[in-house]
Amino acid sequence: MITSLQYLLVLHFSYLGLCLSICNINSTQYLKDPATLWCPDNMFKLGFFSPGNTTNRYVAIWYNFSETTVVWVANRDKVPLKDSFGVFKISEDGNLVVMNGMKDVIWTSNISSTSHVVTSSVAQLRGGNLVLLDNSKNRNIIWQSYQHPSDTFLPKMKIPINSVTTGEKTGLRSWKSPLDPSFGDFSTSITAILPQLLIWKGKNLYWRSGQWNGQVFIGIKGMHRVHTGGYNVVDDEEGTVYLTGFVERKKPTRFVLDSSGNLVQSYWDGIERIWKFPWSAIENDCDVYGTCGPFGSCNSLYSPICSCLRGFEPKNIDEWEKENWTSGCVRRKSLQCDQENNKTSTRDGFLKMGYMKVPDFAEWLPPKLEDECRSQCLSNCSCLAYAFDTGIGYMSWSGYLIDIQQFQASGTTLHIRVAHSELDHHGEIRLIATLVIVSSFVVCVGVYLIWFWMSRQRGKIWFHFKRNNHLDGKKICLGEIISNVGLDELPIFKFEVLAMSTNQFHDNNKLGQGGFGPVYKGVLADGVEIAVKRLSTVSGQGMEEFMNEVLLISRVQHRNLVRLLGCCIEKEEKMLIYEYLPNKSLDVFLFDQTHKGMLDLSKRLHIIEGIGRGLLYLHRDSRIKIIHRDLKPSNILLDNDFNPKISDFGMARIFKCNQDQAETRKVAGTYGYMAPEYAIKGMFSEKSDVFSFGVVLLEIMSGQKVASFWNEEISLSLLGYAWEL
Repeated sequence: MITSLQYLLVLHFSYLGLCLSICNINSTQYLKDPATLWCPDNMFKLGFFSPGNTTNRYVAIWYNFSETTVVWVANRDKVPLKDSFGVFKISEDGNLVVMNGMKDVIWTSNISSTSHVVTSSVAQLRGGNLVLLDNSKNRNIIWQSYQHPSDTFLPKMKIPINSVTTGEKTGLRSWKSPLDPSFGDFSTSITAILPQLLIWKGKNLYWRSGQWNGQVFIGIKGMHRVHTGGYNVVDDEEGTVYLTGFVERKKPTRFVLDSSGNLVQSYWDGIERIWKFPWSAIENDCDVYGTCGPFGSCNSLYSPICSCLRGFEPKNIDEWEKENWTSGCVRRKSLQCDQENNKTSTRDGFLKMGYMKVPDFAEWLPPKLEDECRSQCLSNCSCLAYAFDTGIGYMSWSGYLIDIQQFQASGTTLHIRVAHSELDHHGEIRLIATLVIVSSFVVCVGVYLIWFWMSRQRGKIWFHFKRNNHLDGKKICLGEIISNVGLDELPIFKFEVLAMSTNQFHDNNKLGQGGFGPVYKGVLADGVEIAVKRLSTVSGQGMEEFMNEVLLISRVQHRNLVRLLGCCIEKEEKMLIYEYLPNKSLDVFLFDQTHKGMLDLSKRLHIIEGIGRGLLYLHRDSRIKIIHRDLKPSNILLDNDFNPKISDFGMARIFKCNQDQAETRKVAGTYGYMAPEYAIKGMFSEKSDVFSFGVVLLEIMSGQKVASFWNEEISLSLLGYAWEL
């Protein structure tokens, strides 16, 4: 006979969830707020939580070391619990349910066919997966949260692209806001053929990963290969294709579709005890789907970011001038294939574009040799472009080309079909290249002769060291100077003066944006025009780069170097004040369609000569030897007479008088202009700047961007093409 004590013990353990954390519950137990489901060896917990400072309650799974980091929510699509009387249990029909204090079911796992109801149990497994098991010998999984994800993709998770048996599509769904886990505007899906990971904003496509080639999604720049990337695309015996996560690595990792529609990767740093964010799907406007419209290409390093593919022109020029590019581009000249009764012997051709995110809507054919792709596309009048990837094979496009992006590295080579007349420019290019080489030789010989004469006249240069420990209104107070070069007195501007001169830093006064921060035009009380460079709080540069620029520019003076007028340092504000140059930067006149015609040959040679003189001064003629490290057209400013002035010394370095080269682990600069030994090994010297100067010289003479230059027969690189001549 059961004693009263035994009865109480049975009752107590039946309702263990009322007050303790337990590993699992069966059909006779339940979990009552604020109890949790948790095992000591698991990094996840299941329980009741409220987002932020709200009072709404939800059943959720979170990391036990970061309780605010929720990875799955049960009742997100239903009415939330309004009090702390919620219950989580197995119902009589074998479903997992969440009930309020009135015993109304507000969420259910909604299993259509259940068995072993009485003996089923629920367990929290490693990896954050809530599973409903039967208690049979095989412990079959009846239901699991990994197949019904919220906004988070975890290691060990396996999301079906399209179930062959049920046809069900599964994906992530964003929160409505950071404090509201109900369904938001954004969701993910994966295509079955040529798998692509997609982000949707409602019914509109918002982002895509590019095609999966067995190792990477080819539209994600710099993506790690499958072995280190954290996820893979696999299929099973039934033909269902899955996006799956790897077994947990040393650092807990997750991918979250946030409420703004961005897919963000993060990992837990156990030492600093914070989440770190190494990657996100959308880093700039070019990552948003179709930013530049049909037949438009996006490059985040250029301004404006959109341009038409070669052989195409804006469909609506007025909208493009307003930076509304969604209408895209149209073909300038009809294809020979499209012309009836074409009696000419000319045929369409292909333009080669390297390092590209290839367009959406690719058509896949069984793997072929790369050479066969061209002939097959050329023989098909509906084929507008093709690409070849060793992991995918042959891809072709027959409709409009949308969502194209230019990368600086990685990516795929895309071949665009154009009319023959768009290809017939080889003679012109050869003439330009010949002029470039001859001009380069003349300039280099002249620079060398000047250097040789000057080096025989110059004695040793001695440097001095000085520190300023206070700010008295006339001298700079920045703590310890970071270099063995003294800093002479430099005018200090008050913040109020600069704010007034720039109309409170109004957008109408904004000249541009760089790595340091925005640059504004200002007019002082005496009518002097200035350019104010304001350090942004989110800038990748900081005090060291700021000090570096102040230190170097204040010590050098030359007609081909930008002139520093002063600086401002008040509280968190750091600003540099320069002379105002109305013609802005060289890249505007080289690459902007509305300005490039203003530079005739004499002006181009004049600019080349001026840059060479400025560089020679930095390397040989100034009191201190300076290596610029970031010479490019956007860092060369032009005055009213198109005299060039080298600017942006934030990355520059001072050399001792007998120093030939240096090495750094922090490679700074812009790929395409960086010398190979600097980009690969971090070794830099005068030769590094000379290499950059050579690239700029080629761009000035050819009018082509080094990153986007193509040649069908010889090379994708402007440097490579010049080398072959």
